[in-house]
Amino acid sequence: MSDLITHQLPADIEQRRDPYPWLDRLRRSGPVQRVELRGGGHAWMVTRYDDVMTATAHPSLSSDPRTPGSAASLSARPGGDGRRPPSMLTTDPPDHTRLRQLVSRAFTPRRVAALRPRVQQIADSLIDAVAPLGRADLVADFALPLPVAVICELLGVPFEDRGQFGRWSADMLSPPVAPAAAAAAEQARADLGGYLADLVVRKRAEPADDLLTALAAAGEENRLSDAELVGTAVLLLVAGHETTVSLIGTGTLLLLLHPDQLDRLRREPALLPSAVEEFLRYDGPVMLGVVRYAREDLHLAGTAIAAGETVVLSTGAANRDPGRFDRPDVLDIARAHNPHLALGHGLHYCLGAALARLEGQIAIGTLLRRLPALALAVNEEAVRRRPSVIRGLATLPVTFTPTALPGRP
Repeated sequence: MSDLITHQLPADIEQRRDPYPWLDRLRRSGPVQRVELRGGGHAWMVTRYDDVMTATAHPSLSSDPRTPGSAASLSARPGGDGRRPPSMLTTDPPDHTRLRQLVSRAFTPRRVAALRPRVQQIADSLIDAVAPLGRADLVADFALPLPVAVICELLGVPFEDRGQFGRWSADMLSPPVAPAAAAAAEQARADLGGYLADLVVRKRAEPADDLLTALAAAGEENRLSDAELVGTAVLLLVAGHETTVSLIGTGTLLLLLHPDQLDRLRREPALLPSAVEEFLRYDGPVMLGVVRYAREDLHLAGTAIAAGETVVLSTGAANRDPGRFDRPDVLDIARAHNPHLALGHGLHYCLGAALARLEGQIAIGTLLRRLPALALAVNEEAVRRRPSVIRGLATLPVTFTPTALPGRP
């Protein structure tokens, strides 16, 4: 172990304008590399597409931080005492299967397609507010409130509480660069869990036509504990908007930075679905990837990994792997075959993938249709990114040609 090279994970990796050269160097160093994590400790990072695919289904790799011997096992046990409640993200079958089956009914392709008119209505109302002004912050004014409104309506969470749970969400996703940040994240998780637990109690007393009510009602029948119910609600609320905010903001920025692609998409709006897939591949929200824990000693791509060690599957590196993608560092909204891993793979494939795609297509299509001469209002270097493990924008100042709404001067 003394001769093994350990790479230092940059503290600001998600906030860099272009973090992919670092990931590329890591990939070229070998398929599985040892990295020093920002909050302390070490992990093995898997960087090549085929190896990430293999690892997602490896029987010796667990999603559960309670895996015996793992560094996380003592600090992340689900349950009381402020510790993390279980969710689909941090469980394996059969618990994962049971939790996923309960929620998946709300995210079938048919149910998601039925949301299209409402998502379009929300998008249009947000554009109505800025169209006459000629300038906007597309994160605060559009990319953030759209998916927040959608997930609030779907879950049954009051939209007026968005500021409160938005702050908790941001704290939960802050990079663990210091003990204080990790402590703030755990406190935010506990606060959000308490908020949603109280909301579930209200849903049981006053049922409504929403997902939280359905989950609360199904709890006893499907052996869903209160901790599992809260953990599932936290995951759905946070993941249900954070990654989509990133997709909309980053996708729009990429178009503004690649005018040839923007012009082509304006001419060929039928390319919107493939454009969204390319945004996810080229600069997706989950850049470093997902975490797994070794249940037992194993070998992955020729590297020995000991039981209890942490493994990070870098989807960002895999999605830029030249061994899998032609011209991986080129943005091509018409990319014909794009099996990216931005939404996961296998058992843990993103449950809300269809909804994220729908929102991304409607949001970006509406922007291009409703805001003529859309352009960045600042230099690219002045575009700020969020201090979050989800790669996304803090602001996106733009200008456009003001347009009066029908019936208004």
